[in-house]
Amino acid sequence: MKIAVAGATGKLGTLVIDALLSRGAPADSLVALGRSPQKLEALAAKGVETRAADYNAAHTLVAALEGVDRLLLISGSDVGHRIPQHENVVNAARRVDVSLIAYTSIANARTGQLKLAAEHVATEDLLAASGIPYVLLRNGWYTENYTDQLMGYLNSGVILGAAGEGKISAATRADFAEAAAAVLLDEQVAGGTIYELGGDKPFTLSQLAGALGAAAGQEVTYRDMDPQTLAGIYEQSGIPQVYAEILVDTDLRIRNGALEVHGSDLARLIGRAPTSLGKAIKQALDS
Repeated sequence: MKIAVAGATGKLGTLVIDALLSRGAPADSLVALGRSPQKLEALAAKGVETRAADYNAAHTLVAALEGVDRLLLISGSDVGHRIPQHENVVNAARRVDVSLIAYTSIANARTGQLKLAAEHVATEDLLAASGIPYVLLRNGWYTENYTDQLMGYLNSGVILGAAGEGKISAATRADFAEAAAAVLLDEQVAGGTIYELGGDKPFTLSQLAGALGAAAGQEVTYRDMDPQTLAGIYEQSGIPQVYAEILVDTDLRIRNGALEVHGSDLARLIGRAPTSLGKAIKQALDS
């Protein structure tokens, strides 16, 4: 069985390749698709077949998917342009008879009402109309969305947000990558399966602040902000307006449970408890 990972040179994709290898997939059964020749070289060094592919260039995708049985379509990072990009991939997969597509959607895609979810929902609809068996990996928030900012939090002593006491079922990229690998290697997985994936111990931003403060040995507090004020702060820090609005919208939807995942799909797929917030913070501080 030939398994391809589209977006393999990104942070999640690289971890998926590693997880597939660690779970026993032969290197020569894996195909890493990406735009960057330099990043593909790093994957080729692991024995994985690499093929150049660009979500924006439909002609590259058909050749890149020749002979592939299963495809992991990692959602593009170009927010606002992902629907045509994903459509290019799905159309190419249909032309070469890919037998299964797994897609990294977002948690509670159809109920959370996140602005960020709109392109994911559209892609889920594309898959449903494609005729190709598909699996949805509805990934929750990455813990790294917070742990990558730890030094900023520690320097200011404050985490700013507009999420109130809404809970977030975050998990690490490595955990989500393991789940994707488990699904891709499961010969019994059924088309149409939807996995709602998230950490099993959801936390609030107040709890994030407390956990970081405890780990670092200093006080860190959470400050709940007026949405417009928060958007202005983001923009003043250099974040483009469209992304600032998405960040604020995400916080507001968190208030209503948009990123709280119920169930244990992630733990079941990876065969262990997801990485805890405390452990993720310690790892980030240590690095």
